[in-house]
Amino acid sequence: MGAINHKVQPGLYAITDNQLTPPDQLLQSVEAALEGGAVLVQYRDKLSADSERLRQAADLTDLCRNAGVPLLINDDPELALRVGAQGVHLGQDDWSLEKARNLLGPEAIIGITCHHRMDLAHAAKSHGADYLAFGRFYSSRTKPGAPAAEVSVLTEATRLALPVAAIGGITTDNAKPLIRAGADLLAVVGGLFGGSPEDIKAKARTFSRLIALHHPLSTHSH
Repeated sequence: MGAINHKVQPGLYAITDNQLTPPDQLLQSVEAALEGGAVLVQYRDKLSADSERLRQAADLTDLCRNAGVPLLINDDPELALRVGAQGVHLGQDDWSLEKARNLLGPEAIIGITCHHRMDLAHAAKSHGADYLAFGRFYSSRTKPGAPAAEVSVLTEATRLALPVAAIGGITTDNAKPLIRAGADLLAVVGGLFGGSPEDIKAKARTFSRLIALHHPLSTHSH
């Protein structure tokens, strides 16, 4: 397993999507995911107006802070700084990690997309990433063009001693092999959001239970 640093616990990593979680359902949906056990939340909205994104990010920061769960902002360190979110998730073509770290400080959580490539993971670690995200593992509506990753990359990445996140088409039915291969975090978009709050909470509970059962470092593991 990737080592768990003090900033990131193993578990469900809920990622919002402005089509699955429209503005009027966003807070309810994320609250349901938190009630179901999500340990990390990412606000991801590439389409809404800046004023709308600022308002939503601020509301989510309050919600997550009250729940004691870190909120990360996708690709926007300046927005993260403005609302007091706990960090950012960066793709390969976004801000440099160093620039984001300088802006947000040493305690911020910064995760990096590594796709299916260990060279990107080594580079992210050397620049001070807090977790490494790999994927997609299954076909994904959110990232249809992303190259496929082999499950073995998760196992290889555990040698870097950073928390490892798996993303891409993950559902409660196909998550188990990823956890067993080395995923500390299951980053889920469509496999979690899009239904009623009760539905989201139930799915989040199932993901959380799967991680508790199959993650070697989980406090619930037998």
